[in-house]
Amino acid sequence: MSLPSSFVFKGLPTRVVFGRGTIQRVGEEVERLGATRALVLSTPHQQADAADLAERLGSLAAGVFSRAAMHTPVEVTQDALEAYRTAGADCVVSLGGGSTTGLGKAIATRTGADQLVIPTTYAGSEMTDILGETQNARKTTRRDPSILPETVLYDADLTLGLPLALSVTSGLNALAHAAEALYAPDRNPIISLMAQEGSRAFARALPAIAADPADADARSDALYGAWLCGVALGGSTMGLHHKLCHVLGGTFDTPHAETHAIMLPHTVGFNAAVAIAELRPLAEIFGASPGVGLHAFATTLGAPLRLKDLGLGEADLDKAAEIAVASPYANPRPFAQTDIRALLQDAWEGRPPQL
Repeated sequence: MSLPSSFVFKGLPTRVVFGRGTIQRVGEEVERLGATRALVLSTPHQQADAADLAERLGSLAAGVFSRAAMHTPVEVTQDALEAYRTAGADCVVSLGGGSTTGLGKAIATRTGADQLVIPTTYAGSEMTDILGETQNARKTTRRDPSILPETVLYDADLTLGLPLALSVTSGLNALAHAAEALYAPDRNPIISLMAQEGSRAFARALPAIAADPADADARSDALYGAWLCGVALGGSTMGLHHKLCHVLGGTFDTPHAETHAIMLPHTVGFNAAVAIAELRPLAEIFGASPGVGLHAFATTLGAPLRLKDLGLGEADLDKAAEIAVASPYANPRPFAQTDIRALLQDAWEGRPPQL
């Protein structure tokens, strides 16, 4: 493991409750926060599950808002804030993936509400103080302590019905968090160890889930990996990978997990040219060089490999490259717009990266 000569470690403030069947403790955890009226959040797809959760909470539930949407549109947040205030809520319980978690964060940072997150995918954003919001076809991100959830309840039983395709893409999304943490300018030994362990967990879990989506042990292993990779993202600075995914998602409304899955081998391969020591753990876990190994891993899992399959045209790649270099994130390898355009072309066509 390549270590910086000096570093800062901020600690792990979020309370984590991990284990099968832990959904039974949701009311106890709401009360532990000192809350008495929880607004349950979900996407429209998980509205019935959110209603069941509100029923489980009983008198602790203030109602359900089930309109969380991908990329956290500001207009949806405004409607959710109105529902939060009208219900007299004093905390939010976010049930679902990154879209629902993002809405809970958006409410919390605007109101000071405590958050309890119950992930049902492997996105990992519940362990970060990062909020990405979309307005006027642009996705912007910010970090603030008020964004970080107070409690996360991981129950692998809630992921047993997660479709295989989403299991794979959200797992690769989480792996992207680990990859960027390994070469982040503010990396530290603890975060690097968690990024490596999270990557190993997914290397075990995703093939097992692909073989048997009802494998509860593999589901638990994947959720463990999601937690670790989420912590890695929360404890480090985002780089080129997340910048490109934010541009593609915010401007072209590409699906979040699929975008991360497609871009991961290419951004890792690009940065491996200068950060091979930092990325060596990924090469050891997935074989070959880091980008090539991840591309092969994604291929064996049947993951999406081409941006063109998400509805992007080649002209969109020009615009995406232009936006990406206008306000770049910190990255180990410097780049020009032509570099990003070439990288996006490879991802659009689904070619394996060279490194």
